[in-house]
Amino acid sequence: MSLIEKIPTMSDEQVINLLTNAKRLQTQGDEKQQAAAAELIPTLEQVAAERRTARLQAAQAKRAARRPAKKKAA
Repeated sequence: MSLIEKIPTMSDEQVINLLTNAKRLQTQGDEKQQAAAAELIPTLEQVAAERRTARLQAAQAKRAARRPAKKKAA
C-alpha cells in the first residue's frame, strides 16, 4: 500500500504533519525525496482543504443549532 493510499485513513493531524514534512523535503531533501514530496503534495493539500472545509461546516452547523430561533414578524 502506497503512502497516497494511506492518506484517507490518516487523522487530520497526521495529514497536516505529512504535508509539512513533504513541503520541507521538497526544498531540503535529495532528488529522490524531492520527487516523492512533489508527488504527495497535491493530494495532501487537497485532502487537508477538504477536511478543513468539513470542520468549518460542522462548526457552523453546531453554532446554528445553538442559536435561538428568530421570531417571525406579525
